[in-house]
Amino acid sequence: MDDPNYHHLFYFWTVGREGSILAAGRKLLVSQPTISAQIRSLERSLGQPLFHRRGRRLELTEMGHVAMRYADDIFALGRELRETFRGRPSDRAPRFVVGVADAVPKLIAYRLLEPALQLPGGVELLCREGKPDKLLADLAIHELDLVLSDAPIGPSVNVRAYSHLLGESSLAVFGTPSLAKKFRKRFPGCLSEAPLLLPAETCTIRRTLNQWMLTNGITPHVVGQFEDSALLKAFGHAGRGLFFASAAIATEIERQYGVVRIATIPALRERFYAISIERRIRHPAILAVSDSAKRDLHLKK
Repeated sequence: MDDPNYHHLFYFWTVGREGSILAAGRKLLVSQPTISAQIRSLERSLGQPLFHRRGRRLELTEMGHVAMRYADDIFALGRELRETFRGRPSDRAPRFVVGVADAVPKLIAYRLLEPALQLPGGVELLCREGKPDKLLADLAIHELDLVLSDAPIGPSVNVRAYSHLLGESSLAVFGTPSLAKKFRKRFPGCLSEAPLLLPAETCTIRRTLNQWMLTNGITPHVVGQFEDSALLKAFGHAGRGLFFASAAIATEIERQYGVVRIATIPALRERFYAISIERRIRHPAILAVSDSAKRDLHLKK
């Protein structure tokens, strides 16, 4: 692969930002054939197609998205260099792009990521929520710096990445005060009669809950299943059922959702992982997240 021509890269970047060769030509005051030729030259030097056509529209390929992210950084640094030499130093903070699996509680995600915001000079934090498989695919093409998940990367996932355990927490059972008063006394047997809001079967913690309930002879009365942990808690706030959540954030859950803790179950543990493409973490923001979690042990309860 030849070294990329940055003039060609700039034309590609402008087309990607403007959405079409026509719009880019108007912005650059350059003809469409010239821009097309520049992009073809860049594709030859990189050995990968960067756009594909969808009808009359141009869309970035998978490698096109990778190239756009690098181009964003390259031209942002170029602007910073220009401003610095003009006597106007830039205060641009580096970006830290994190994917958060939808099963990870938002309060946990905040607690884990907050140390990155304390780095000298700061970071620009970009968070994306989604399914673990999609987030890991984005990690593989460098769209993300880090994925926060409730499970390590599985052996069947075809992504070269590494899981770093950040911390763990016992689970507790929560409910509105009226439900808690009704079901607290006969715990855990009462869970066979109580309406339950559970994580969806696709969630890692659900398999753990199923095994625990089977072991304890509990036949659950499930009234709702949720992939999104915040939506599950919203239904709990409305009094639709009891729900399980991390004991490490019990105080925040009680305050935010107007519920009370009925019991803590030490045998049930929920773990949280940082997944990165680095076996040995070097990214300063990821280091801040990992070191803080391990040093403070603020999830181990």
